Amino acid sequence: MKKISIQLEKEAVEINLPDNTEILFTDQPKPLSNPAFFIQNALENPIGSPSLDKIIEQKLKKNPEAKAVVIISDNTRPVPYKREAGILWPIIERLLAHNIPKERILILVATGTHRPLSEQELREMLDPRVFDYKIPIKNHSCRDKNNLTYLSKTNRGSSVYINGDYMKADIKILTGLVETHFMAGASGGRKSICPGLIGEESIYIFHGAPMLASPKSSDLIIDDNPCHQEALEIAKKAGADYILNVTLDQDFKTTGVFAGDLEKAHKQAVNKIKKNVAIPIEKEYDVVITHAGFVGINHYQGAKAAVVAIPALKPNGKLIMIANNDDKDLIGSEKYKTVLHLLKIIGAKQFNHLILSPDWTFIPDQWQVQMWTRLFFKIPPENFIYYSPRLSFNDYKIIPGIDGNMFLPANKRYKGTLKDISQIIESAIDKIDKEFKVNGKKGFNIAFLSDGPYGVPIKI
Repeated sequence: MKKISIQLEKEAVEINLPDNTEILFTDQPKPLSNPAFFIQNALENPIGSPSLDKIIEQKLKKNPEAKAVVIISDNTRPVPYKREAGILWPIIERLLAHNIPKERILILVATGTHRPLSEQELREMLDPRVFDYKIPIKNHSCRDKNNLTYLSKTNRGSSVYINGDYMKADIKILTGLVETHFMAGASGGRKSICPGLIGEESIYIFHGAPMLASPKSSDLIIDDNPCHQEALEIAKKAGADYILNVTLDQDFKTTGVFAGDLEKAHKQAVNKIKKNVAIPIEKEYDVVITHAGFVGINHYQGAKAAVVAIPALKPNGKLIMIANNDDKDLIGSEKYKTVLHLLKIIGAKQFNHLILSPDWTFIPDQWQVQMWTRLFFKIPPENFIYYSPRLSFNDYKIIPGIDGNMFLPANKRYKGTLKDISQIIESAIDKIDKEFKVNGKKGFNIAFLSDGPYGVPIKI
């Protein structure tokens, strides 16, 4: 057996894999030896824009009482906001150095349509100096109509509503992580605003069924990606003075810092990850094993790992996926659970037919369920095994696929431990082996996606 260690959210887990398993992994760059230096250097020597200090000076000349807003991601992204690689305090420090008082600085959490973060979650994420200096922090709320500003319509017809606090600010700074994204091609940049700061109504077209049905709405694709184009158009309407984005390796160590212009700095970051996260493969596999990594805080986010695995799977192949769902909402929002259960009941084909119908009423979070259908067009739900130890028996009634607990002895099921993951994988492989033998097939090939959702298999 091959012993492998993987990172599931905040915990490392060791698993055993059959000897014939092919380990598919990305060609990761070396992490920056001194990320704090590179952050400061990026702030002083940005891409396609003046330095942050010059921007602040220019804004203060126009309005000595200028307000600043710094956009941060929520806890679904492993953005380094504290310690030596932290990208938040260097920005706050510069604002304070220009005598902008803390009362005129706002850290705004780009929650998009996600739930707000608690104070405890924010303290776990952010540099403690933010709290020592009592810098104001606020969660965006996509349903708070009293704090949404209407701008205009996009070329595709979206009504653009943006967070009012953001629009009132004179200095608008975005921060985030650039990694592969299964709808928008890559995260970061414009996504801090769209979907990060938009009103719920603004997402109806942006994450509507027709747009996400496009083959261009996929990992590592920016050109002609309608999801990217819509997000960028909305972000440009709202405006952004400066961005500070990073790229990370599989251990969440900083590999690149990209600061400056909304489009130019983001594009350089995307070009970097394209070189590092693509995994060229020459064949498809009977069995693929993957994990949801840090992003899999709930089943909703875990969809990213499942979709990424599709190119490596043979039609009607089998996918084994493990996750460490530990969010307040282990599966996702109530609307997500409702639509997900509908998918389980009627199947991928009928589900897509339904949401693409002009009579369908858009339901927030349906977009993530639509992403799950991509998997079930490649393999049937009964060929998908999903295991996350904190999920209950009733939770698995909602989720399409096979409950991973069924590969444990009855007395171990639903006990909420990561230690059983290796046993589940081994038992699942044994069952698959028996099925192949019953069908007269001699063996099968297996692949393990060691980077989970962060490595993108591409058929060559």
